[in-house]
Amino acid sequence: MTEDVAPLPVPALLRLLALTRRLAVPGESGEGLRLILDAARDLLGAERCTLFLYDADRDTLRAVAERGSVRRYLPSPPAPSLPSDRGLPGACARGRRVINVPNIEAGVGGNASLLVVPLIARDDELVGVLQLGRSHPGAFDANDENVARVLAEHAASAIQHERLRAEHLLRLKMERDLDAARSIQEGVLPRTLPAPVGYTLAAISRPAEQTGGDIYDAIWMGKAPDAPVALLLADASGHGIGPALSVVQVRAMLRVGLRLGAGLVEIIQQIDAQLVEDLRDAQFVTAFVGSLDPARNQLTYHSAGQGPLLHYHAAEQRAEWHGASAVPLGIGGGESAPSLRRMQLAEGDLIALLTDGFYERTSPRGRLFGRDRVADVIAKNAARGAQGALDALVLAVDDFAAGTPQDDDLTGLVVARNPEEVCS
Repeated sequence: MTEDVAPLPVPALLRLLALTRRLAVPGESGEGLRLILDAARDLLGAERCTLFLYDADRDTLRAVAERGSVRRYLPSPPAPSLPSDRGLPGACARGRRVINVPNIEAGVGGNASLLVVPLIARDDELVGVLQLGRSHPGAFDANDENVARVLAEHAASAIQHERLRAEHLLRLKMERDLDAARSIQEGVLPRTLPAPVGYTLAAISRPAEQTGGDIYDAIWMGKAPDAPVALLLADASGHGIGPALSVVQVRAMLRVGLRLGAGLVEIIQQIDAQLVEDLRDAQFVTAFVGSLDPARNQLTYHSAGQGPLLHYHAAEQRAEWHGASAVPLGIGGGESAPSLRRMQLAEGDLIALLTDGFYERTSPRGRLFGRDRVADVIAKNAARGAQGALDALVLAVDDFAAGTPQDDDLTGLVVARNPEEVCS
């Protein structure tokens, strides 16, 4: 037979109503849990009240708040976790049911009777278990179970609200951190690009997220109009703050090396060695580091995992593709001096240095933009110079994507040698 449930005494109802009103006021969840455990002791005569939180990822229960003869909340260091299939709390969590154990022989942990109640959130999510114990004889009755259920609902709601609040605060912090990283990253991009005699340069950096793992740079290596210009296009694995800081580090080391008068080979070796020390396993940076010499119409470069590289030959109306010349930076194995390669630029030639975001931009049907489309757009717009060709390429990529989300950063650096009539 089912035990008859008598109406709750007026003082108990008033206490529960007061607790409900108090918990409706925004505040720290720790204070709410203290009020709940205090109410359990006063309303149910439970000298020992323990709140366990359930960790779904680890399938464990951990005591986070306790109310006993000595008050103790949120113990530090944290209490050890228990597998969810151990003891009465585990059985309660597994079955999601109230467990009432009266008149424990010899007692368990000083308890003569135990009442264990699951904490179920609004979305039917198990968030924990509330265990109540009495040291004096006398079982918990049906009224006690109802009060315990109400207290468990309050506790589950308080825990869920605190988790949502913590997630919100974390998102705000991450947004602030991302905004700061984005400001740093945008701040180091060149405001104006060098204009070496006979050449035009154009660049774009459009991250997929608030901060990207790509960067470009163009740096005068002398004061004369025909002085060489150092070029950088780097792409760190991943997205977010870490990769953004990695490519900013590469850019900073390149500039410092140039200021100290080091050559490209030495600079690349030092950058690689530093990244090997700084980056974690499975992290790396692909990088194109080159020097454009307008007096010789020559681009000398080292491409560490960065490719493909497009050289459009205007006279032949032909696209030539170059692969990477070495493995990415930061993965080790680059003790030997990197080998430098060279491209010779004729009048009207154009070189496009692009990160994966261009080639791997997808259409609504899942097709990749790919190398052929890149080459076709560049060929049709090379006569418009570096900026015109790059603008046309970005427009073509966006049209191809037709509104699909941008999954990767779009970063590009285009170098065009002007035709003779333009130079004159």
